[in-house]
Amino acid sequence: MGLHRDPRYLPAITPLQAELRRRLWATVLELVVQSALDSWMPPRISLDEFNVEPPSNLNDEDLEESTTTIEPHPKGTFTETSTQLALLDSLPIRLRIVQLLNSLHSEPTYPRVLELSLALTEALQACASMTEQNSEHCNPFRRNLLDYLVRRFNLPLHMSFSSRSGTEPTYRHSRQASLDAALAIISPEPDARFARLMAMGGGMFREGQRCALTAVGLELIARTEAQRLDGTLGRTRAYRDMLKGAMRDLLSLSEERIRLGETNVKSHMFLSMVLAQGEAVEAALPVELEVARSARDSLQLCYGILTAGIVGYHGSESYNMCGMGMDFDWDSIMSDVGFA
Repeated sequence: MGLHRDPRYLPAITPLQAELRRRLWATVLELVVQSALDSWMPPRISLDEFNVEPPSNLNDEDLEESTTTIEPHPKGTFTETSTQLALLDSLPIRLRIVQLLNSLHSEPTYPRVLELSLALTEALQACASMTEQNSEHCNPFRRNLLDYLVRRFNLPLHMSFSSRSGTEPTYRHSRQASLDAALAIISPEPDARFARLMAMGGGMFREGQRCALTAVGLELIARTEAQRLDGTLGRTRAYRDMLKGAMRDLLSLSEERIRLGETNVKSHMFLSMVLAQGEAVEAALPVELEVARSARDSLQLCYGILTAGIVGYHGSESYNMCGMGMDFDWDSIMSDVGFA
């Protein structure tokens, strides 16, 4: 098909065909970078391997078979292509992040991580500026999706350094950056369609949630233990309560995903165990016993949901859509978290 070549180099291509090819190629690039992040594999393409120009800033109604001349809207005008163009603008930095995380010849250095994180933050600010300036035309679903697809790259970028911040204060910025990204991901603008996507979506939507719950869980455990050691555990609850509230929101989402057909219960059990550990430390209860009980209770709850789903299953489409196992490598992002 030659989608990696810009249509201007191909013979007998109409303006409509050219724009469709450019839009399709932009979609391919987005899927490539998202799947590379989720699979912890190098991206299958680099910026040097294609010469396709970005799609024109057009609405669908601006393109017809009879169109002979393309007249794009100004860059600041919001169209049905604006979200895709914003994703393309952030593609180079996201490709560099994935390449850094999956390099076989060198380990990520902290200055390089901070450099990429700053560039990603600038890309997020550009996306936010675009959507705010066009809030009448850019609905919450578009805003949430654009933010999610870009912001989630900050979590694995900082994760390896964030998990070491307890013993190496130099990396505390990574812990805060991971937490900020996680809280933003799990607290999108209210929108029923996006909430449904997060409850039913596999792949990039499932993995982003898992990275987010890891970051929030790590922060809850670290903060609870630090306050226990300095004697402020009973006096400064507000921050921990906020973290526990976020964990409970994730727990509810995990339960909803299982009710909708998810068959792997690791996320639900992990969230339950982290909450139990934090609450056991606060109440001065035996931590290992409380964590074990929470794991048992989580498994019993999930078993009941799965059993009820099997009994009531009559080949519903939603079940088939979401019956995906969580096959992510947990050790790659949680090797240093542990439980007390």
